[in-house]
Amino acid sequence: MIFKLIKYVSILLSIIVFIYLNNNWITLTNHKVSSPDIPAAFDGYRIVQVSDLHDATFGENQQRLVKKVKQAKPDLIVITGDLVDSRRYDLPNSLDLVKQFVKLADVYYVTGNHEVATNDVQLIKSELKALGVQVLSNETLLLEHGNGSIAISGIEDPLMGQTASEMLAEAEIRSDVFTLLLAHRPEDFQTYDEFEIDLTFSGHAHGGQFRIPFVGGLIAPGQGFFPEFTAGIHEKEQSKLVISRGLGNSILPLRLFNLPEIVVVTLQSS
Repeated sequence: MIFKLIKYVSILLSIIVFIYLNNNWITLTNHKVSSPDIPAAFDGYRIVQVSDLHDATFGENQQRLVKKVKQAKPDLIVITGDLVDSRRYDLPNSLDLVKQFVKLADVYYVTGNHEVATNDVQLIKSELKALGVQVLSNETLLLEHGNGSIAISGIEDPLMGQTASEMLAEAEIRSDVFTLLLAHRPEDFQTYDEFEIDLTFSGHAHGGQFRIPFVGGLIAPGQGFFPEFTAGIHEKEQSKLVISRGLGNSILPLRLFNLPEIVVVTLQSS
């Protein structure tokens, strides 16, 4: 009897540890993106993407998360939406994280659907700007490094009332330089490709929430079951799309086979 009890307790503890690690063990995923349009000054330039935090906490004062981002040695940090969660809105918690990010590198940000759903999106933007974050709202800026420059664009989440196509037209996408786009939703990849954007950073899909080994994500908002765009790099004729699996959870409180992720993209001039 005692041995059966020990066996069941061991199984239960193993399940608890497995679930905990699936939702708290932060991973770094590295990608390299090459293009003849990337200036030589940007060769080796490292972009760290943080997405879909959803007010999650990783260690006291977010130290585990900050340590991981610092470990990636970013030249640029991009936050692609859902920094907060509309169901457990805790802006000071997320701002504490960003305060530490701005000490590591320049930080660029676009809204996700949860910022909009808080009905507090203007305050969120103003607080981020006060910290030195560059908030992109359907606009394009030049990003300079050494003696070279590329463009960086950012669009709002469509929950703000415009389609991706309308927002990209408003942003006046550059065609004369290599262009990065920050856009929360990966399911609009066809539109990003139509605007001939070189490299887009998205999140939103949470990696499909439950990842089935050798199959992929189970479900994603805006895409339904067995979604196409949940993680990794995707390519079309004109564009590449980098999708972060994100860090936190929202409606579904746990991940399976889907560790929280920080994405690192290294640009290569070819």
